[in-house]
Amino acid sequence: MNITRLAITLFLLSFFSLTCFAKNEENPRLILTIDDAAIIRSGLNESPTFMASFSHLKRKVDATMAAPIDVPIPLHAGGGYTHEQHKRNNNTIYEAGLLYQLTSDRKYFDHARALLLAYADLYPTLGEHPNKKEQSPGRLFWQSLNEAVWLVYSIQGYDAILSSLSDQDRERIEEGLLRPMTNFLSKESPQTFNKIHNHGTWAVAAVGMTGYVLNDLEMVEQSLMGLDKSGDFGFLKQIDKLFSPDGYYTEGPYYQRYALMPFVLFARAIENNEPERKIFEHRNGLLLKAIYATVQLSYNKLFFPINDAIKDKSIETTELVNGISIAYGLTNDPALLDIATLQGRVSISGDGYRLAKGIDDGLIQPFPYRSMHFKDGENGDQGALTIFRSGLEHDHQALVLKNTSQGLGHGHFDRLNWLYFDNGEEIVSDYGAARFLNIESKYGGHYLPENNLYAKQTIAHNTLVVDQQSQYLGKWRLGQKYAPEIVFVEQKASHEATSAIVDSAYDGVVMQRTMALVSHPSLSKSLVLDLLKVSSDSDHQYDLPIHFQGHITNVVADLEASVESRSPLGKANGYQFLWKEAKATPNKKLPQVTWINSGRFYTASFAHSNFSSSENGEMLFTRIGANDPDFNLRSEQAVIQRVSARDHTFLSILETHGEYNPILEYTNESASNVASLVLIEKRSADVVLVELKNGKNIAIAIGKSGAGNHKITVANQSFSWSGWVGVFDY
Repeated sequence: MNITRLAITLFLLSFFSLTCFAKNEENPRLILTIDDAAIIRSGLNESPTFMASFSHLKRKVDATMAAPIDVPIPLHAGGGYTHEQHKRNNNTIYEAGLLYQLTSDRKYFDHARALLLAYADLYPTLGEHPNKKEQSPGRLFWQSLNEAVWLVYSIQGYDAILSSLSDQDRERIEEGLLRPMTNFLSKESPQTFNKIHNHGTWAVAAVGMTGYVLNDLEMVEQSLMGLDKSGDFGFLKQIDKLFSPDGYYTEGPYYQRYALMPFVLFARAIENNEPERKIFEHRNGLLLKAIYATVQLSYNKLFFPINDAIKDKSIETTELVNGISIAYGLTNDPALLDIATLQGRVSISGDGYRLAKGIDDGLIQPFPYRSMHFKDGENGDQGALTIFRSGLEHDHQALVLKNTSQGLGHGHFDRLNWLYFDNGEEIVSDYGAARFLNIESKYGGHYLPENNLYAKQTIAHNTLVVDQQSQYLGKWRLGQKYAPEIVFVEQKASHEATSAIVDSAYDGVVMQRTMALVSHPSLSKSLVLDLLKVSSDSDHQYDLPIHFQGHITNVVADLEASVESRSPLGKANGYQFLWKEAKATPNKKLPQVTWINSGRFYTASFAHSNFSSSENGEMLFTRIGANDPDFNLRSEQAVIQRVSARDHTFLSILETHGEYNPILEYTNESASNVASLVLIEKRSADVVLVELKNGKNIAIAIGKSGAGNHKITVANQSFSWSGWVGVFDY
């Protein structure tokens, strides 16, 4: 009896799934649905914003179609001719398909059809790519990742023309191209298809979207649940594992942007075909959170360049254009119209059309960039990326604290790293990735050897280096096992502050870094406070760099420059790429370095106590470029505080001040307003005293015992506050 009931239940479930899945018999059925295409066709001239994107697309495709079809035999790696031509072709298949749906012009159908048939003839003849990448080689491309991206685009083009194809053409394309390619990406590449990684995301999205178009439920289920359909792998597990509850992607903003596209496109296809799955409600609406988070993880349109990040990537990227359109289609949030306006285009889809109409109707509201504390890890317990912002204007200040987990293989060895942005510029900087993407002459477009040798190393970041060794011995799998402990994060009118502890990066070394963006009536711009305490059971050399963008205008210290010759700062772990340009020994004055960037001045002031524990205390001035005969690295500067000690406290503040106007020929407040910087350590709190030259002094107190009520006396003055941090006049 139980077996009979089970059989009936399984039959009904199977029947329900098949009938639900098959209820949309017409194409297109992925992103641009047949209903949306009809709406756009009837109202195309009613939206100037949409028409601008549509016209641009039409001009682009018309120009492409003027040249003969070119489907070359795969030969070149990333950036090479055949690689780029196959990418151009997948774009053309997709875009010509869209134009056919929206114009009914047969020439677009004919062109997309001809390309697909050419690939149907080519693909069965291919083995592994002749210039295959070391990991996961493809057939059309050097790596299977590009193959999956190609299919995500091309299946949308096929979807758009499918209803007009003959049965013979359908069979030829599906049996010669689509099914062999999905089989290669899934069953023949389980190590990628079942991988919790952005490569796996692209693969499952490509196969799943193809499954919807081919009406192949098995293909869809394997994409959602893994090859064995257990749920331990696949798209849903990717959402669960790669994002934190706040929508932060573990590999960082650059790869969040890249991975966003397969996530949102496949999710939109799921929503359009199987709305009962409620994919955008999965994990409390996580995919929508991820779209919003991607925007928040930027400054002046550029993504924060942590981990392996190419620094030119911005919110104008195609992935986020699609994401913003889809998010608006689901939420009608007018703040997203602001981002779409900055992007300057919309996706050619029903969501894109609705977004464009919102812009045309004047519904735009400013997007609320704000301070955020993005927890890392699938359960939100693997550290955090914290962003503090001061001001709402485009030139506002932003302090970024990287207290996250390793970030998988694309992560860098930079626990407790920080970056600072102001006036639309990156001021305290992160190198990002050492890579010239798709430039064949630069290592075939791969990550350069210097990415591992320099860009990932701890010395390339604004965090502590112990004994010239990188954190976790430069082994990312070791680093992946550990995450910082977030002691507190606090936001008040006078300050935004956070503190984190790392005790696993170096054997026997514990680091705690507290950083704050501090506002005060006597300051025209907020101060950045940096208090880093390190303790150990033995003596070490401690190096604490600040990598900065700009030109040095003043150094307050006894400077000894390397005028006639320079030498590398070290022999390994990134040090070999740094020229030692000068060293400075602090004198009786407050050690300071001032630089200028885009007409504004920045001064880093270092407490004398930074150098008091050792006769070897010094400041080193470095520039990237040593041991770089192929000119693979950018020439960038840093100032490094170096001390030899067992336990040590580093204290510094970064001040933003003044203006330089070369057109009107004036300079205001080019000198620092900080006269002295002192740390007083009490049993219950640390107190930083900042004496200003204008006589309006500031005390910043940091409690040690929690976010309760505190009261201490310093220099015959009592300070009381609640929470972790208090800011006072003194």
